[in-house]
Amino acid sequence: MLTLTHVSKNFGKFTAVHDISLSIPPGEIFGFLGPNGAGKTTTIKLIAGLMKPSEGSITIDGHDVHRDPVQAKQRLAYIPDEPYLYEKMTGRECLELIGNLRNISTATIRQRINQLVDLFGIDQYLDQYTEDYSHGTRQKFVFASAFLTRPALLLIDEPLVGLDPQHAHLVKTVLRQIATDNQVTIFMSTHTLSVAQEICDRIGIIHEGKLVACGNLQELQQLAHDRDGDLEELYLKLTGNLHRESLVW
Repeated sequence: MLTLTHVSKNFGKFTAVHDISLSIPPGEIFGFLGPNGAGKTTTIKLIAGLMKPSEGSITIDGHDVHRDPVQAKQRLAYIPDEPYLYEKMTGRECLELIGNLRNISTATIRQRINQLVDLFGIDQYLDQYTEDYSHGTRQKFVFASAFLTRPALLLIDEPLVGLDPQHAHLVKTVLRQIATDNQVTIFMSTHTLSVAQEICDRIGIIHEGKLVACGNLQELQQLAHDRDGDLEELYLKLTGNLHRESLVW
């Protein structure tokens, strides 16, 4: 469904993403982990078509993101780490705009909005201007806007930022459901290792722009030569950040 072939991204002499090749099939939740500055967000922006790779290619359902951008982008939805909404519009207007841009019928837009409002418990905010929303409410509306379009590929940068425990649990449950029942491919960047361990089918670890490991938890444990370690310890080992220093007080 999603294929990256020898993808690199340079900013001058600095290489943010280096020669990443990756294939993710329909219905898989793929977790993308790495330290700050490792290249996670850059990779997601390359997939979303917001940046052009310096080398390599990216295809979504067989459509090249940069040679055939309209067909590719019709199949994806992107949830960034900072939830952006048009501040001089209401939540309802934002959702209707997104539906119209995707050429979804008015009746279907209304039906899906009603479903999503009930799902996320945001009915009381629907006709308020988004500039008055809290960060968590913005995040719920951003998720609602992504689900409204029924994407084949869902890109998420830090999915649970700003969500309370109840809605964090809801999002994890819904992501697992749409991946399993609707074969939606989910590419998810996160710093929350427990989330990746809980819901991801496979995990890729990026370090200094390079994909240093990729596989399910058991495969990563074998790679790190530590079958008894949890994902946090494995991640730290694979990125060279495992230190056992004591605090001097």
